Amino acid sequence: MDTILIVDDNHAICQALGLMLELNDYRVLTCHSPEDALGLLATQDVDLVIQDMNFTRDTTSGEEGKQLFYALRERQGDLPIILMTAWTQLETAVELVKAGAADYMGKPWDDAKVLNSITNLIALYKLSRANHRLERVNHQRQVAIADADLCGIVFGSGAMQRCIDLALQLARSDVSVLITGPNGAGKDKLADILHANSPLKNKPFIKVNVGALPMDLLEAELFGAEAGAFTGATKARIGRFEAADGGTLFLDEIGNLPLSGQVKLLRVLQTGEFERLGSHKTQKVKVRVISATNADLAQDIAEGRFREDLFYRLNVIELALSPLNQRTDDILPLVQHFIGSEFSLSKPALQALLHHRWPGNVRELENACKRAVLLAQSHVLTEADFGLAPVVSTTRSATSHISAASDPRICGQRQFDPQPVYVPSSIPTHATFSDGSERGQAPSANEAIEVSREDIEAALKQHHGVIARVAKALGLSRQALYRRMDKFGLDKS
Repeated sequence: MDTILIVDDNHAICQALGLMLELNDYRVLTCHSPEDALGLLATQDVDLVIQDMNFTRDTTSGEEGKQLFYALRERQGDLPIILMTAWTQLETAVELVKAGAADYMGKPWDDAKVLNSITNLIALYKLSRANHRLERVNHQRQVAIADADLCGIVFGSGAMQRCIDLALQLARSDVSVLITGPNGAGKDKLADILHANSPLKNKPFIKVNVGALPMDLLEAELFGAEAGAFTGATKARIGRFEAADGGTLFLDEIGNLPLSGQVKLLRVLQTGEFERLGSHKTQKVKVRVISATNADLAQDIAEGRFREDLFYRLNVIELALSPLNQRTDDILPLVQHFIGSEFSLSKPALQALLHHRWPGNVRELENACKRAVLLAQSHVLTEADFGLAPVVSTTRSATSHISAASDPRICGQRQFDPQPVYVPSSIPTHATFSDGSERGQAPSANEAIEVSREDIEAALKQHHGVIARVAKALGLSRQALYRRMDKFGLDKS
C-alpha cells in the first residue's frame, strides 16, 4: 500500500484529503507543521507528499511552504511533492515547479484531478527508483567485469551476463560446478572463466573430453598407468587427475562416461584417492572438478545410465547455458568478432542471422562467419555469403548496410517486423545495393506493378481480407488494388 504524507495546518483539510485517499486504498500520514513533516519523513517510508504553502506565520506569502519544499528536496531529492494553496502566486508556482515540484494545485481541489495526479506521480516515482537500482546493479557488474579475466568471451545478452556473473561468483570458491547446455554453446569458455578467476588460476588447468576417450584407455587416461600395465605401455605415465593436482580438472561431456568409469570417478571425488593402472600404491590428490554435459542427466539417472550419487558430487552448483537462439542479443557481437572490422552486414544478412535457429549454436555461427569471409564478393556480406536463406519482412525502408564495428547493443533492438507477409515475385522484397553501398530504386507510385490473380488471392488469405494490409503487402494503393480485384472478379467484401 502506497503511503502519502499530508502537511497542512488546517485539520479539516487533512481530514478531508485523508478520507478521500483512504477510500482509494492509500495509507495516509498527517501532520500540521513543517517540523513535524521532516520528523515523519526521517522515520517513515513515504511515496508522495501533499503540502500546504502557508502555515502559522502568515497566510499568503508561501514562504514557509517554499522552505519546507526545499527541505524535503534536500532530504529526498526524487520524492514527488504536490503543492496545494488557496493563494496561488504564478511566480512562486513557476519557481517551485522548475525546482522539481511534481504538481501545483489550488484550493478547493478537484478530487478526480488530485487522484489522477497521485496515481501518475507514484507510478513514475517507483519506475525512477527501479531504474536507479538497475543502474547501480549494472555499474557494480561493470566494475566486477572490468577487474575479471573473461578469457575473450564475446556476448551482448542479459542471459549470458547473468551466467558470467554467477561464474565469477563461483570462481572464488572450490566447489564442484556442473555446466549444462547444448553442444557448441560455449561451456568450455565458462570453464575457462571459472579457473582464470579462481585462487587456483596459477595452478594446473587440465581439460579432458571424457566422451572422446576409448573405453580400454579411460582408466589409464584419468588415473595413469605403470609400465607394462597394458600392451604398449613401455613406461609409466601420469593420469589427468595427477597432472591437475593442486589445480582444476575440466571433464567435458561427462554424460558419456560409462558406468564402470563412473564408479572409479566417484571414489576419487569423495576421497581424492586412486591407484594407477597396474599399481597397488594409493595416491592422493586435491583437485577442483568442473564438468560439462549436453545430456539430460536427470533423465539418464531415471533410466539407469548415470549414477545419482556421482551426479550430486559433480553438481554442487549448476551453470545452465542457454542455446544461442534463446539469447539472440549475442548473435551480432559474435558475428562482429568473427568477421572482423573489414566487413559489414547488409540488412537482409542481419535479418537472416537473427532469424536462423542455429542448432549448432556458437560453433555453427563461427563456421558460417568463416564461410562468409572466404566467399564474400565485397566488404558488405549478404545472407548468401553465410549460406542462409533470405527472410521475407514487412520492412518498408532499409539502410545500405550495418557496420560490423557498430555498437553491439543494437542487436537487441530489432529494426524490422518479424511477422512474415506474402510478397509476389514481381515486387522487390527489399532495396538493392550496387557495389555494396548505393541504394537501388524501388518502383514509383506511377509505375505499373503487375500482380496476378493468384498473388492477390494468396495475400487476401494471409491477411484475412484486410484490404489495407493486402495493399501494403502487394505494394499497391487501395484504389489500385480495388481496380485489379474488379478486373479479376474478386469479392471486395
